[in-house]
This record gives sequence, structure tokens and C-alpha cells, in this order.
Amino acid sequence: MPVLAAELWLMDPREAWPIVTATAATVLVLIVVAWVGYRRANASVSRYGIVERGFFGGVSTVAARDVAGVLRVQLYRANSLDTTQELFVVERTGRGAFRMRGRFWDEPTMDQVADVLGVEETVGAEPMTLAELREANPRLLYWFERRSLTR
Repeated sequence: MPVLAAELWLMDPREAWPIVTATAATVLVLIVVAWVGYRRANASVSRYGIVERGFFGGVSTVAARDVAGVLRVQLYRANSLDTTQELFVVERTGRGAFRMRGRFWDEPTMDQVADVLGVEETVGAEPMTLAELREANPRLLYWFERRSLTR
């Protein structure tokens, strides 16, 4: 809506209708594509491993034999004293294979992951910031979280 309102405000309304119509159609297509991507995204954990379909359609599979353990930590939210529970499934190489954020997953679901995979779960004793986790174990984080913008 803001894009369409800006177009109508900046252009002559009598001659702008083809551009506004094309913009509205493009925005509608993008919304439908985003909705489909959201609805198709899912994760499945079984005793055989993890299968995850991402927002953009990519499928990631981790066999249970490659899972070394599960790490659960409390991470401080940005610019807040509130914490969010995060669960990391760690591969034998030390790389993070799967991540469950407390904003999207509930605790009972997180509790089941280690049991279903049949691996040991380690729980962090103290809450930590993203910077502390980045320093302690950067291989758990996504590529865009491994670097700080403040350095």
C-alpha cells in the first residue's frame, strides 16, 4: 500500500494507472510467493535424522549417525535483558546442523529432539549474548551471524 500511495502521490493520477496496476500486480505476486514459501517450510526429526525444507525450497538432510549432540542455550535478545531459548543440533564435525529458536518453537517440542535423535543434550548454565556465542562457537551460527557489524 505505501508503494502504491507514493506512486499516486508523485505521478499524475490520470496517466499513472498502468504503472500503479503493474506495481500492484507485482506486489501481489511477491506476497503469494512468500506465503507459499512460508507454508511449505517445515522440519521433521526422527530417529533416522533431520529433514528440513527451508523458506526458499532448499532441502537439508542430516543423518542421525552424523549428530554428535544437542546444545541448548539461553540467548539474550538484541538490546534487551530478555532471553530466548535456542537449541542447536551439532554434527560430529562441530558444525551446527539444525537450529530451533525459542521465538518459533515451544519448549516441549525442543525437549523431544535429543530423545528422538538418541543423543546427549547439553544445557548452557548461564545466558549469553550472540557475541559471546560467536566467540565461543561460531560454527553453530548461520554465515551472516558469524561476523559482527560493529567491528
